[in-house]
Amino acid sequence: MRLILLGAPGAGKGTQAEILSKRLGIPTISTGNILREAIRNRTETGLKAKAFMDQGKLVPDEVIIGIVRDRLAEPDCANGYILDGMPRTIPQAEALVNAGIEIDCVISIEIDDAVIEQRMTGRRVCGSCGSSYHVTANPPKIEGICNACGSELVTRPDDVPETVRSRLAVYHKETEALKGFYEKLGKLRLIEGNQPIEDATRDILAALGVSK
Repeated sequence: MRLILLGAPGAGKGTQAEILSKRLGIPTISTGNILREAIRNRTETGLKAKAFMDQGKLVPDEVIIGIVRDRLAEPDCANGYILDGMPRTIPQAEALVNAGIEIDCVISIEIDDAVIEQRMTGRRVCGSCGSSYHVTANPPKIEGICNACGSELVTRPDDVPETVRSRLAVYHKETEALKGFYEKLGKLRLIEGNQPIEDATRDILAALGVSK
């Protein structure tokens, strides 16, 4: 099963990718992780990427595609994979097709911006032990204090309202159009994201034709 997970920041892609990876026995391929690995291993495409990054430039799509193609050729991807963070734009999606990278299904986790903003801006993290809370969904016993170690809870920079709105705007401008691209190819499946995690997983597995 070769999958792409789409959805706005905070929609729950990472959580579902982790669950699906274990359930289906296939790896999650994170573009950021494999880019860093390729640079660390000094592969041909990794060195190309490093040259752009050293100049403060964005790594071109063709280099990213090369790194993705190399990673998908590894033995653990023989039975499938989940692409996380790739593609982000129509040109990247077209480049995947042109590179012969096959995709069986694209799952788009649908959730309103207002719900995402409430989710993300309400998150609090312990600066010491990393425990995570939410002001309404999972509040600490004492406001602003970690249950586990008693340290102060903080708001991550990515969860500041202005940053959340900015990330959502980028998603709608650059990435949301991928839904139309994959719908035309007959590969798109829409999943309601504003529901319990296990229910969203159930709906994704049903869309994939996989029994629980």
